Amino acid sequence: AIVKEATRMMNDGATILDIGGQSTRPGSDKISAEEELQRVIPAIEAVSKAIPEAFISVDTYYSRVAAEAVAAGAGIVNDISAGKMDDNLIATVAALKVPYVLMHMQGTPQTMQREPHYENVTREVLDFLIQQTAVLKEKGITDIITDPGFGFGKTMAHNLELLRNLELFKMTGRPLLLGISRKSFIYKTLGTTADDVLNGTTVMNTIGLMRGAAILRVHDVKEAAEAIKLYTAV
Repeated sequence: AIVKEATRMMNDGATILDIGGQSTRPGSDKISAEEELQRVIPAIEAVSKAIPEAFISVDTYYSRVAAEAVAAGAGIVNDISAGKMDDNLIATVAALKVPYVLMHMQGTPQTMQREPHYENVTREVLDFLIQQTAVLKEKGITDIITDPGFGFGKTMAHNLELLRNLELFKMTGRPLLLGISRKSFIYKTLGTTADDVLNGTTVMNTIGLMRGAAILRVHDVKEAAEAIKLYTAV
């Protein structure tokens, strides 16, 4: 089933397949590295074998999962925690010599939406990404993708402000990943639900592309690929 879904996504225009073993939605339960391994390694091995041309990203904050995922065929580590939930993660990624997605999050998935607060969300998130990029470079990670972490410890207003100011994030000098697909700040603005927010997501992805996003992390690949194609044509 996973290979079938991955094949469909590739046919719809995906270039990276992000594989993760646990939810990091607000209030989600944390699972162990062992359980995450049992979920993701067979999936990565199967997809890597069936679709060798796909770039596979492993969505994890565990160093052991990152190492075993890369051995199984993954080529990117996508970490929501910026290395703060496993002390060995950064050194592991540096040794693996693979690209790393650096994301901003206030708190943890269990606590991040309990009254998130910033004096200036754009400045604070940007400062964090710039400072942490320097730390990662010192520790041997040179191929870094930055992600402002929409929805990870941000209110609706924070998310909208970050999207409005997205062009400022070009100053990190790194490719910018935009992960806003079906998120609540879009469907709550529209007064709808996550199941009925495809059009809203496409609109926001297009705004993100116009403001400098280099990678879109999405559920609905075909529509996102069309947005990229049309934006590029214009």
